[in-house]
Amino acid sequence: MAPDPEAAGGGQAEPPDEEDDPDVDEVDPTGRYLRYKEIVGSGAFKTVYKGFDAVDGIEVAWAKVEITGRIMGSPKELQRLKTEIQLLRSLQHKHILKLYASWVDSKKRTVNIITELFTSGNLRQYRTKHKKVDMKAMRRWAKQILTGLAYLHDQKPPIIHRDLKCDNIFINGNHGKVKIGDFGLAMVMQQRKTQSIQGTLEFMAPELFGENYNELVDIYSFGMCMLEMVTGECPYGECQGFVQIYKKISEGIKPVALSKIKDVEVRSFIESCLASAADRLPASELLKSPFLLKDDIINDKTSNPAQEPIAFPQNLDLDLDVTPIFVSLLPNGTVCDGKESFSLVLRRGGFVLEGDMSVKDPVNLLLRIPVPNGKCKNIEFAFDLEKDTSLSVATEMVEELELPSWSMPVVARLIDAFLLKTVRGWRPCVQVGQMIQAVYNTASADGM
Repeated sequence: MAPDPEAAGGGQAEPPDEEDDPDVDEVDPTGRYLRYKEIVGSGAFKTVYKGFDAVDGIEVAWAKVEITGRIMGSPKELQRLKTEIQLLRSLQHKHILKLYASWVDSKKRTVNIITELFTSGNLRQYRTKHKKVDMKAMRRWAKQILTGLAYLHDQKPPIIHRDLKCDNIFINGNHGKVKIGDFGLAMVMQQRKTQSIQGTLEFMAPELFGENYNELVDIYSFGMCMLEMVTGECPYGECQGFVQIYKKISEGIKPVALSKIKDVEVRSFIESCLASAADRLPASELLKSPFLLKDDIINDKTSNPAQEPIAFPQNLDLDLDVTPIFVSLLPNGTVCDGKESFSLVLRRGGFVLEGDMSVKDPVNLLLRIPVPNGKCKNIEFAFDLEKDTSLSVATEMVEELELPSWSMPVVARLIDAFLLKTVRGWRPCVQVGQMIQAVYNTASADGM
C-alpha cells in the first residue's frame, strides 16, 4: 500500500519542513500531502483530518487508522481495511468517493488513506445542521445514492457495501452532490462463501443475520437512510440497546419513525425499499420510480430555437427498452360542449409529450426535454397523420435540434404511444412497450 508515485507527483516534491506551518502535523512520504490538525470526522477506529495536496493545490481528507488496538491489530480487521483500500482504488464513479493515495506507516502503526474531501461532511451531519429540507432535494440525493449503488451492484461479481448509512454518504453542500464512501465492510460476492454478519444494526436488512443474502441488503439500508433523511431521526431511536433493535428487525417490525411520515407517496417509496428481499427492487429499477422522476417534469414556457443545441444531464441513463411510459390526463383549462377538456400527457424518464385529446390533422404536440439547469426545453411541433411517421419526425428533430442520437427512439415511442391512445387504428413504427396509467393531482399538474 505504498503511495502511488504518479498520484503523489512522481516523487519530485521535497517534504516541506513541518515547522514552517504550525497547523501541519504530518507530511506523507513523498511530500505531496500535508495533514492539518483539524479533524473533520471520526469513527471507532478511524480519525479523518483535513489535508492538502501540494501538487494539485486542493484540500483532501486524510484518514488515519490505528492498527495497534485490540481490534484493528488483528489480521482479520487489517484485511478488512486493505479490502476497503483495494476496492476504492478500483472504483471510478461520480457518486463513489475517490481515493488518491494510501500507505502504512510502520513506525506509527497506522494506515493512511487520502481521499477527496467533502466540505459539508456526511448526510447525517448535514441533515442535522439543516432542519428544513424540501423533498425535491431529498429526491435528488436519493437518485445520486441509487446511481452509485447501481454501479457497485453491476460489477462482476457485484460489490455489496453492507454498511450504508447517512454517516457513510458524503455531501458537498455547495453543489448538492453526494457520494458513497467508507467501504470497510464492503465485499465482493463470492459463490458458496460464508458471509459474516457485519454492519450497523439499525440499518441492517433481516437477511444479513443469515448466510444467504445479496446486494439487495444495500437497498434496505438505503431505505433506512431515506427514513432518516425525511424524519431527521435515526431508525429505531425508540429502542433501548441492541437487543431490542435486533428483536424488532428479526420480527419484521419497522421503526416508529416510519409511522410519522404523512406523505403517502414518500412512505410508500421507503416501504418498498424495506420490503422482504423477494419483493425488493434493485437500484436500477428504483431509479425509474415515478416518485424519483417527478421532478424531471418542470414547466418551462421558454421556446427553444432550432439552432440552439440542447445539452442533456449526464444521469439520464435509463434503459430505454424496459422503461415504461407513464400516461395521464390533465385538464387543459378549456370547456367544449359544456364539458371540461383534457390533455393527454405521456412521460418516459425526463421526456414528456403532451397533446389535446381532440385529435385533428395535423396533431399539435408539445415535447418537453430535460436540460442541466433543472428545467425543461419546450418544443412545439405539428404531426401530419397522412404523411408523417414517428421515426421521421423524431429523426428530423434530433438532426435539427442537435439532440443526442439515443433520444430519437424515446421521442418516437412517445409519439406512437400518444397516437395509439388517440387515433383509432393507428399503426406504430416502433415498439412502444409498457404503458402505465399515472394519476396526477392538482399540485403535480401545476408543477409540470
